[in-house]
Amino acid sequence: MHPPPPPLLLLLLLVSSASSSDLTTDRAALLSLRSAVSGRTLFWNTTHPTPCNWVGVHCQNNRVTVLRLPASSLYGALPPQTLSNLTLLRTLSLRLNHLYGSLPQDLYQLSHLRNLYLHGNQFSGSVPNSLFSLHSLVRLNLASNNFSGQISSGFNNLTRLRTLYLEGNDFSGVLPEIELPNLEQFNVSFNSLLNGSVPSGFVGYPKTAFLGTLLCGKPLDNDCDSAQIEGIDISGKREKLSGGAIAGIVIGSVFGLILLLLVLFIMWRKRNGNRTRSVDLAAIRNQESEKSILEAENEAIRNGLSLKSAKGENGGANVATAAAKKLVFFGNESRVFDLEDLLRASAEVLGKGTYGTTYKAVLEVGTMLAVKRLKDVMVSEMEFKEKIEVVGAMDYENLMPLKAYYYSRDEKLLVYDYMPMGSLSALLHGSKGAGRSPLNWKIRSGIALGAARGIEYLHFQGPNISHGNIKSSNILLTKSYQPRVSDFGLNHLVGPTSSPTRVAGYRAPEVTDPRKVSQKADVFSFGVLLLELLTGKAPAYALLNDEGVDLPRWVQSIVREEWTSEVFDPELLQYQYVEEEMVQLLQVGIECTAQYPDKRPSISLVVKRIEEICRSSLRDDQEQSDHVSESD
Repeated sequence: MHPPPPPLLLLLLLVSSASSSDLTTDRAALLSLRSAVSGRTLFWNTTHPTPCNWVGVHCQNNRVTVLRLPASSLYGALPPQTLSNLTLLRTLSLRLNHLYGSLPQDLYQLSHLRNLYLHGNQFSGSVPNSLFSLHSLVRLNLASNNFSGQISSGFNNLTRLRTLYLEGNDFSGVLPEIELPNLEQFNVSFNSLLNGSVPSGFVGYPKTAFLGTLLCGKPLDNDCDSAQIEGIDISGKREKLSGGAIAGIVIGSVFGLILLLLVLFIMWRKRNGNRTRSVDLAAIRNQESEKSILEAENEAIRNGLSLKSAKGENGGANVATAAAKKLVFFGNESRVFDLEDLLRASAEVLGKGTYGTTYKAVLEVGTMLAVKRLKDVMVSEMEFKEKIEVVGAMDYENLMPLKAYYYSRDEKLLVYDYMPMGSLSALLHGSKGAGRSPLNWKIRSGIALGAARGIEYLHFQGPNISHGNIKSSNILLTKSYQPRVSDFGLNHLVGPTSSPTRVAGYRAPEVTDPRKVSQKADVFSFGVLLLELLTGKAPAYALLNDEGVDLPRWVQSIVREEWTSEVFDPELLQYQYVEEEMVQLLQVGIECTAQYPDKRPSISLVVKRIEEICRSSLRDDQEQSDHVSESD
């Protein structure tokens, strides 16, 4: 005869007691961790019976499932029987601390762990085999540590892994074939002792995932045969070149240098002759008596009047003079208005920038345009038209297209579509009162990616093509927050006096002439823009009546003090589930603003990294939605 079943109340009490006991175990494990590694943020309120309200600790069903302690000044080695006792842990983030030594061997007990972020510490030794027992792992980041030895084929056991970052360590030997069906993000770059050929399974990954190593073969540019020819065998050992080979290289280099100098001299002579002819033509044109077609407009703008009212009774003379000059349209732009329509439009000042003043012009038929009136143009008409034709030919979704231009001796106008959403600068630093929609993480990361792609398109046009004036006020937005990079190609048209102090916060330290801005200087300015997006702070002198901050220096000082979470705009702090991606984008901004140009990444590499961050964010959004659904 079976005993009667226990009453329901007793079962509930037993379950509650077991849950309380498990939480007590979690609490003890956290206190042991704090005792071992201390930390600035680990001032937990231990008088409270539950750890679920402690900083960085999140619970589900009365158990600790998430532990996030990034940049918390943790220092020391991780002892065994601490983290491993958090048996239901799903996410562990101890990145950007000062943890050292080997990883505990008992990590295999964390069978529910899905996300492990340990990058930016000083862990050393080989990766323990116990790690390859964590079959639930989806993301693993061990980058920027001191791990050594060979990369184990044991990673093949982690069949759910989608992210594996091992860059910036001391791994050596041959890279094994790692065949993971779900792997999307992989990086072993800057492990200087890794050698041999890149396994065939990694051919589809970007070559940036393998830079800074002795690896060869696709997707890298050096194939393994050429590596041996150049004196480096695929095992990473350097072979000495013979004396004859060295002599041949020297003679060939000298001959090539002489030939290059000769070509440059011929090109200089030819260009100098063309420039002389351009100046002569400009001098002839300047002898003509031409009255400014916008002379009346100047007075109108100062007095708050429209162009139409400014001309008054005598305006016909100006329009008649203008007839000799016309608006020049680009491509397939519809010619629904002409110069006379533009002169009759009502005008409103939108802002005064580096290259001139921009007006909002409303035509009589209701069409709204943005008209930029250039100042201090220092080139001849012929050179102006040549350069502006290049700008007008630029056609890309993340660039602000130039519709038309007007050139006369006294006036130079550029005509664009009007963007009612305004600029990124206005949205970031404008009124933050009631009615303003905050810029969430998805919008900001999308703006970063679109702007980077626009700049990448410019840089693809040639090694000497750059934007020259990247700043948040030159990132215009559509109604769906898609960015359009504006003001590109104008830095070659104006004199050095046209760059006021307000661009100083974006300018790379090596730039002394705003007409000569390299692509790496563009990258620096874009890096400042990224930091501005993430912090919500304006760069130095970027806003009127506001000195702002030296953003690169300020961010680096905060990160150096391990206060990374204090860097971000308060509007972003609610998106904790994408904290890893926010830190990754911050790191991209820091790398872009490196002091020396050769330390900065190319804009193409920046685009790839932001694309990866955005893809990762989308997965986080999905996981967050799934988590909410499970909770419901």
